[in-house]
Amino acid sequence: MYAKQAREVDIIITTALIPGRPAPRLISEAMVKSMKPGSVIVDMAAEQGGNCELTVPNQVVVKHGVTIIGYTDLPSRLARQSSTLYATNLFRLTEELCKTKDGLVDVNMDDEVIRGTTVVKEGNITWPPPAPKLSAAPPAAPKTAAAVAKPPSAHGGGAPASPVVTAAVLVVGAIAFWFIGAYAPAAFLGHFTVFVLACFVGYMVVWNVTPALHTPLMSVTNAISSIIAIGALVQIAPPAETGVSRPEEWIRWLAVVAIALTTVNMFGGFAVTQRMLAMFRKK
Repeated sequence: MYAKQAREVDIIITTALIPGRPAPRLISEAMVKSMKPGSVIVDMAAEQGGNCELTVPNQVVVKHGVTIIGYTDLPSRLARQSSTLYATNLFRLTEELCKTKDGLVDVNMDDEVIRGTTVVKEGNITWPPPAPKLSAAPPAAPKTAAAVAKPPSAHGGGAPASPVVTAAVLVVGAIAFWFIGAYAPAAFLGHFTVFVLACFVGYMVVWNVTPALHTPLMSVTNAISSIIAIGALVQIAPPAETGVSRPEEWIRWLAVVAIALTTVNMFGGFAVTQRMLAMFRKK
């Protein structure tokens, strides 16, 4: 995302800082090279090393046609601009207080701006000011456009299911589990139990976690993926001491596919986590 934005924008302002640690490197030299000539990078994290790889603290440098500002005293350098903004605000307030331009100040309490900035008038405390009046009331929604309640969708939207529906689902599920337990082979029953528990644990782990934590969660759940890989290996070649016969061919190929997908998940999760942590690692 940063590399794409660097090619499109003319100015980049970076502010990422970690207390007590070097600033994370977010803009690499390759990103600087991809920027248009004459572009500017304002690195406000220069005091801690800078978010840009080419930032030089306390200096303004030009690299690959891009000006990189690495001042560490930007607040003190903006004293003139701050004074100008403050003086302009006072000047505009004075204009409101003396609209006739005859030197006489008129504190018009009907003016919302003056009323909101007045604390005491003629010995009376006028603070806090009343709530501001709306310049235009929003139009009332027509009655014909009233929202119509939608029935619950099949994807979980709408109102929650009624107790009768919930009880019916539980009864049907109990009957299905009893049928499987009564007529299924013992080996299948053991695998089915593990499968149901895995589905339940996976649902609770993924869906009950804030989306902002999904990236670190990816590396934590690699432990579950490693269990899947071990189970698939056992299915391909069960240990001889267990006395279990070799599985059928389709089961072996299914285990091979499971190992491949699990390997991608494990290595991908660790790669993403390492890349994320490398941004904040001390160099």
